[in-house]
Amino acid sequence: MTNQEFTLRTKELNNLLFAFALRLTRSRQDAEDLMQETAIRAYKYRHNFTKGTNFKSWISTIMRNTFINIYRKNKTRRHLNHTSDEITDNVEVKNIVANSGEQNLRVEEMTRMLNSMGDIYAIPFLMFYKGYEYQEIATQLNIPIGTVKSRIFSARVKMKQMLGERAAA
Repeated sequence: MTNQEFTLRTKELNNLLFAFALRLTRSRQDAEDLMQETAIRAYKYRHNFTKGTNFKSWISTIMRNTFINIYRKNKTRRHLNHTSDEITDNVEVKNIVANSGEQNLRVEEMTRMLNSMGDIYAIPFLMFYKGYEYQEIATQLNIPIGTVKSRIFSARVKMKQMLGERAAA
């Protein structure tokens, strides 16, 4: 379909398409937006139109599908009903005192757990935790890389068990 044919056929159906857009959107401004979006998509894919078929049905289908896509996109998009100042005022807490007591207790508890496992598991686990790679740990401890992976995994399992027992108590 050439540009002239497309323009001519679209102009012939302009009133009908606008009425269809109004019926879908129930808003004049949204109908105008839908008309524009439909025209853009139809023009973009005009080479897909098969000559001899119904142009009105083809472009109406494009409009309906465009409306559905826009509706779904707007439905999933989160709408904000408050100004950004109201939100930042609620988020901003002015009277916070830094307290690392809970964090210190957790670190102490993790250290006790690691110590109870023994150095065979604790050292590779701590090295991995500090950012060493498996190969570096294996080289430094002079053990195979598979053993390093196994000990780190076993340390994780033991710590999970200890945490589970602590929660149950």
